Amino acid sequence: MLDLNELCGMKGKTAIVTGAASGIGAGIARFFASAGVSVVIADINDELARKVEREIKEAGGKAEFVSCDVTKEADCRTLADGVAKRYSRIDVLVNCAGVARRHTVETLSESDWDLALDVTLKSVFLMSKHVVPHMKRSGGGKIVNIGSGWALKGGDRAVSYCAAKGGVWNMTRAMAIDHGPDNINVNCVCPGDIDTPMLKSECEQLGGVYDEKYKEECARRPMARLGEPRDVAMCVFFLCSGMAPWVTGSSLVVDGGGIA
Repeated sequence: MLDLNELCGMKGKTAIVTGAASGIGAGIARFFASAGVSVVIADINDELARKVEREIKEAGGKAEFVSCDVTKEADCRTLADGVAKRYSRIDVLVNCAGVARRHTVETLSESDWDLALDVTLKSVFLMSKHVVPHMKRSGGGKIVNIGSGWALKGGDRAVSYCAAKGGVWNMTRAMAIDHGPDNINVNCVCPGDIDTPMLKSECEQLGGVYDEKYKEECARRPMARLGEPRDVAMCVFFLCSGMAPWVTGSSLVVDGGGIA
């Protein structure tokens, strides 16, 4: 009989999750910790990140919050080097930090363009730049970049977000080619609408009210419900586990059939 825990091979591993103070990132951190992974929560929101850390520990998991501005190279280098020193290795990097600013090219400010691209795309570059050398030294690793359905198709009033997530997806493929010989799998998970503070923020930016009616509209897809962070977390976990050793350079859409 198969031992799924042995097949997954995740217990005792170390994972960095950026943007893990809330939303999808927090969901990934919680799920990984519940499977015996030591999770490093990287974020700039100290209050929310420490809350996630505390909840994981109270549930019996292992978690550590490290304040990190993923748009700053010095912060990313310090985070990667510190984790590698404390845990002897970095097995998993999940690049989840992101910002959505809902505008067309006409109404988007340069500062919001820079913010969206820096947090959502540049952070993937900076974190990967400083984590990959540690993975190479320990014989390999798994990187999952959080994209979006809008990495694969356009969306209205979301030009900077679509540009950033499209960049994340194609960067994933380039990294998979470069680092496959290093035994590093690089994949992208592309969620649809997930019930998170970011979705609420997007709704309010567009002048809406984040209520049950709005959520029902978001749930108009084949699976007929709004996504939850756990839906994404389980797919990220699969790609980081021993069950996906030959999967790299791939995009896994997790959207209840929204762009089918």
